[in-house]
Amino acid sequence: MDIILLGPPGAGKGTQAARLEKARGMIQLSTGDMLRAAVKAETPVGLKVKAVMEAGELVSDAIVSALIGERLDQDASGGATFDGYPRTQAQAEALDLLLAERGRKLDHVIELDVDEDALVERIVGRFTCAACGTGYHDRFHLPKVEGRCDVCGSHEFKRRPDDNAETVRTRMAEYRAKTAPILPYYEARGLVSRVDGMADMDAVTAAIAAILDG
Repeated sequence: MDIILLGPPGAGKGTQAARLEKARGMIQLSTGDMLRAAVKAETPVGLKVKAVMEAGELVSDAIVSALIGERLDQDASGGATFDGYPRTQAQAEALDLLLAERGRKLDHVIELDVDEDALVERIVGRFTCAACGTGYHDRFHLPKVEGRCDVCGSHEFKRRPDDNAETVRTRMAEYRAKTAPILPYYEARGLVSRVDGMADMDAVTAAIAAILDG
């Protein structure tokens, strides 16, 4: 089964994609992670990506498509979850072609529906343990002992510099302007389902499972 998870940054796509990988063996295809991994592994596409990045240019759709094709050919027999891709109609059309060439097709496009103000609060409040990476939140998930990580006991924490209200709202606006318009492309084929992305993490997982098993 091949699916797309759509939603603005911070909607929980990465978390849900990781859960699908663990529960169902559906590989998580996050283009950002894949670009970094390909560069590190020095694959043929990775070497192209490295040259483009070193020149200070944006990675083209053609290179991203080649990267996805490379990964699908490696280890995607259990299905794939596309996390944060496609972002434009051109990419959506390219993905259809990529899958068709491999005798595959999209089964579902699931949008994680979020409330902008609540999402800003969710993102701005998050921080992680600098030592082990365990995630916390100012309001929803503080360490049991103030200033000490529950998992490794470290006293060092960090926040992502772009986790601020202004940046989050800019990213939301960009999502609405660029990515949301691809929804009609998939709606016309009856592929789109929506899930309450503001619900509890386990409830979101259960709602996605109900769509996939329906």
